[in-house]
Amino acid sequence: MSRLMRTSEIASLPVVTLAGDDVAQVKDVVFSADGGAVAGFTLAGRGLLSGPLKQGLSWSNVVGLGPDAVMIADDGALEPVDTVVAAAASSSAGAGSGGNVLGDRVLTDTGSDLGKVSDVVIEYDNADGGPCDVVGYEIEASDALKASSSKGNKHTRLLLPLPDTLAVSSEHVMVPSSAEGFVSDDLAGFGAAVQAFRTQLRGGS
Repeated sequence: MSRLMRTSEIASLPVVTLAGDDVAQVKDVVFSADGGAVAGFTLAGRGLLSGPLKQGLSWSNVVGLGPDAVMIADDGALEPVDTVVAAAASSSAGAGSGGNVLGDRVLTDTGSDLGKVSDVVIEYDNADGGPCDVVGYEIEASDALKASSSKGNKHTRLLLPLPDTLAVSSEHVMVPSSAEGFVSDDLAGFGAAVQAFRTQLRGGS
């Protein structure tokens, strides 16, 4: 079963081998160049006074991701952090800013300002060993978005579903205007909103 998670929940998670060895902790999430998937993680040592490590972790070497830990087979899964970052940068033909979207404005293709990105929502399935996809943003909603919400939502932060592909620049993210109709304030039901939004974009019912 797939699971949704904010990337802020992954920061500082321990990286643990299947043998139970605690080898590192997540420092930052590294995204693919087009911002559409998690490519890996930069790492830090364990403990409050530990600094960043010269090793990183590619998503392809992750065995499992849960609310309490990132699982790897053994410490051989770690590789130079420059290798992880370089692979992420070349993982797409796009030239967007990748995962560096926190603080960016979200605009619709009709020019409406929906707000500012405060977090990234990912979806993954530990059972299939597939990619860890970016499916939405948590945004500090603009007054216009809160006013236009079908639920009359007064929450400051709302969840916005993303299409399969999107345009990301160094300053803003562009989404279809129809995304406004699928905003949510509940992560538990957000997966259904993402599916409905993407089905609508594909012309489904």
